[in-house]
Amino acid sequence: MRERIPVVVQRNSPGRRAAVRGLWTGAELVVTLGVVLLLLVAHQLWWTNRQAREGAEREVRALQEDWGRDRGAGAPGGGPQEDSRAGEPGADGQDGQAPERPAPDRTAAPAAPRWDQAYAVLRIPRLGLTAPVAQGISKRGVLDKGYVGHYPRTAQPGRAGNFAVAGHRNTHGEPFRRIDRLRRGDRITVETRDAVYTYTVDKSLAQTSPSDSGVIAAVPRSNVRTAVGYSAPGYYLTLTTCTPEFTSRYRLIVWGELTSMRPR
Repeated sequence: MRERIPVVVQRNSPGRRAAVRGLWTGAELVVTLGVVLLLLVAHQLWWTNRQAREGAEREVRALQEDWGRDRGAGAPGGGPQEDSRAGEPGADGQDGQAPERPAPDRTAAPAAPRWDQAYAVLRIPRLGLTAPVAQGISKRGVLDKGYVGHYPRTAQPGRAGNFAVAGHRNTHGEPFRRIDRLRRGDRITVETRDAVYTYTVDKSLAQTSPSDSGVIAAVPRSNVRTAVGYSAPGYYLTLTTCTPEFTSRYRLIVWGELTSMRPR
């Protein structure tokens, strides 16, 4: 007789089936979470930049068209004319000579801009940057739109004191992404309805505390690194942004002084 070999059929127990289902569900959740995180990163690093830059460009065009209509001259959207002193020795501080200081602006101070209103255009040729300047530094109303925000209670462009502004370094247009590349002698212009002001980069502070209010004082000087800054009244520009990149732990500061002004 042929010997029969017993066959044992193993059936999955309810506990085993539940464990398999749990592992499968967990894997699906991990994959879904990964996809969601990738979409969030793409939104922050790509979409917010694209959206903010397009909005900022439209605002710059709108400002220039508005100014052009006021004066009834020039094609809408045209940028400021080149400073007539730009090609002269010492005009931008790059030939080793101290730039000639402009005459003080003694005209009546304009009315303060409305909160979150864009009212000026900031240009940094070295960085290829053109961005609208708005009143205030709120994220939703100003910075997240790709605008540069003017610190309340600091001077307006061309006025005695410190015209202090802030901008995102990463995401939402990141207008100040590369201000660490600015060097002494670089020019920065601020165009308003009435004039074009040229500031020349003079000093910088690679890192300071977010609470270092001295950097935007009328006479800017760090409260943390007291040897860095200025000691006499003047016509200053301060750029501030977060550092290191993709964090808000510290602040990066660039300072400039007013070197020329031209009525529009």
